[in-house]
Order: sequence, then structure tokens, then C-alpha cells
Amino acid sequence: MTAEPTIWRAGGDPDSPLVPSSGTGPLSVQSVAVKDLYAIAGHRIGAGNPTWLAEAAEQTATAPAVAHLLQAGAAITGIAQTDEFALSLAGTNQHYGTPPNPAVPDRISGGSSSGSAAAVALGQVSVGLGTDTGGSIRVPASYQGLWGIRSTHGAISRERLLPLARSFDTVGWMTRDAETLGLVAEVLLPARDEAEQRVTLPPELRVIPSLFDQVDPEVAAAVRTAVDGMTEHQGSRRPRLHLKRLDGVSPEMHAAWLESFRIIQMREAWANHGEWISSHWEAMADDVGARFRTASQFSADQEQQARALAAGARRIIRDWVGDSVLALPSAAGPAPLRSEAALGGDVIEEHRRGTMMLTCLAGLAGLPAVNVPLRTAAGLPTGVCLLGAPGSDRELIRWAQQFHAQLPSTQEIHDEAQ
Repeated sequence: MTAEPTIWRAGGDPDSPLVPSSGTGPLSVQSVAVKDLYAIAGHRIGAGNPTWLAEAAEQTATAPAVAHLLQAGAAITGIAQTDEFALSLAGTNQHYGTPPNPAVPDRISGGSSSGSAAAVALGQVSVGLGTDTGGSIRVPASYQGLWGIRSTHGAISRERLLPLARSFDTVGWMTRDAETLGLVAEVLLPARDEAEQRVTLPPELRVIPSLFDQVDPEVAAAVRTAVDGMTEHQGSRRPRLHLKRLDGVSPEMHAAWLESFRIIQMREAWANHGEWISSHWEAMADDVGARFRTASQFSADQEQQARALAAGARRIIRDWVGDSVLALPSAAGPAPLRSEAALGGDVIEEHRRGTMMLTCLAGLAGLPAVNVPLRTAAGLPTGVCLLGAPGSDRELIRWAQQFHAQLPSTQEIHDEAQ
């Protein structure tokens, strides 16, 4: 078969894996799309840029995260496209095109793990291995109705993974169901004590109401209905949780947190790639190139101030989560229309900023985050993001699975929105 070039940079034939499994184990029937940032021995890293790919050397070893999947029995179907250097959340790669979003074909796929997400959503693979720095797992998962996890920062090796911003880069993956999400976690995440295996829903779910005011009303309604459906309500047969509403920070402080995240991310991205980009501006896509030009202008003093603010944000966000779970929308809205995204400029940038106001919280705090797929009243894919305590990744996936099993029906969501 001919692989779709907007999805696959190499391989892509389900009947002829690019890299066969190297062992047997819990992933023996699984197939994987690997984001084009991970090293695979004998292949080059393309990072979403054809010029970078042309100049890249073949890798002599495979990234540990990929190797562990192979050893556990998974096969690598192919190397999936990524937004250029992973510095985007849209999936609209100017060089290779926009991968499809089979859940809503007239809308964008979301990035930067765009190819991996599309391959999973189309059923071409069962696992999409990606990365999440500022939302690159959570956003495409939300846009396409997938399960996805951003792992605890530093919990999974990032060796032989092309970095964007090491302070926030994490390994993540997407699947069509929670069970497969959990199987991958058993392979990639370190085991904890026996008590973890008996985890049950914590007695409390936490929300920050002001965060819901920042998103598309239909998304806010879907997430609120999902959260309210888990809390105490007389006469219901579902087991219920106590809902704790927290005070957030002022809009001005929240915006300052996002700016601190952005400055640190951009400074690190420029440190990692600025030397190459500064001699290859003509090879850069317009949108990503503009972001790197901005990155080149931030100073060391700005970074120092941003890190001080980010340290305070980290303490506050971790206190919000505590030993419970914090629920918030995964993205500021459903996936934008392709026709709107093609216009570029303000449409994508405004949506990007609104979404990163949400996604930067897990990044600043280094927390695991799971996207649980939802639908709006109009039937558009969206998601609720569940944040857990550091290192609680496995428990969080199981918690999210139980949460999803008790969600209100689509009709209830529609009724709530009326």
C-alpha cells in the first residue's frame, strides 16, 4: 500500500512494519506510529523539516522509549509526521501538509504529535508514540476523540529524543481506548508498590471554575457535565465523588504564568536549534519560523525572571492537585476548521494561546495529564484533562478509565447545554 505522506514520513504499511518487534510481552499484538523526533537505528530524524532530514545522519541506536516497546512485543509500523521541531499545536505542517482528522474531516488534526494521532484515529496503528511539551499529546487527542497521556516530567527516559525544551518535554502516547493506554504505561513507566495495583477512585475531584470561563461554551458545557456527573446527586445509582471547587489565580497572574512558560520554552528551543535555524531561515515554515525569530530575541535576564515565576507557579499548581485529581478542559475549543486554519495568522495563534493557558499548568508543575475523550452537544470531539500528582501516571490512567465508565450520556450532555 502507499502510505499517506501527511501521516507517514517513513513506513506506514500495516502489513509490513518498518521495525518488527524484538521480543514478546504485553504489547505483542500492538502496532506503533513513532513521532519523527525519536531515534530509530538505521533511520534519520526528520523533525518535520525536509532540509533537516536531508542533512541528518542515520541513527546508530534506538531511543530507549522505542526500544522498550519493541522488547515488549510491539511492532513499529512507521515514523509519523510531526509539526516542525514540535513547536506547534495545530498539525498544519507547511512542508508535508495537514494530517487528516477522521473524527471531523473538515477540521485540523492538532499537533505536534499530529501524524501519530491520525494514524491511531484511522486505525492504522493501535499506539501513537509522541511527545508533550506544551500540549502536543493532549491537544490532538482532544481534537480527534482519543485517549492520551503526558507522563510525569522525567519519569520516562528522553535519551535519543530530539529536544524542544527539556524543562517541559515529556514522553506521551495516544490510543483509541483506555486499556491500551494502560498497557503501554505498564511497559514504559516504572513500577510502584503493590498498593498502586488496588487503586480506587479518590473521594474528591477538584476543579477551578474560572478555567471553564476561558474556553468555548460548548466545550465548557461538556466538561462541566462530565464533572458534575461524578459528584453527589441524590437518587442516582452511580457512585459519586465529592467535588471541591478551588480558587484559581487572577487572570493577570495566569497570563504571567503562561508567559513564563513561553519564555523558558522559547529560550531552550533556541538553545537547542538556533544555530541550525539561523543558517536555514529559508527552509522554515512561516508560522514556526516566526516563533523561532521571537525565541531568538528573548534575553537571559527574561529567562531568569521567568524561571523564578515558574517556580512559584509549580508550587501552587501542585498544591491545587494535592493527592487528588484536578479536572479541566484539554483544549480551548474543538479543532478549528481547516478553512480557518488555512488562513493562518490570528485564527491559529488565538486558539493556540487559549489552549496553552490550560496546557501550561501541567507543564509548569511537571504533572501527568490524561485526556479523556468527550463530545460536545453538537457531537464534536473534545476532552477533559485529568491532572494527577507527580509519579501517579499508572493510577491516573486507571482513575480516568473508571471516570469514563461513569460519564453521563451524550443526551445528558446535550440537555445540559440547552
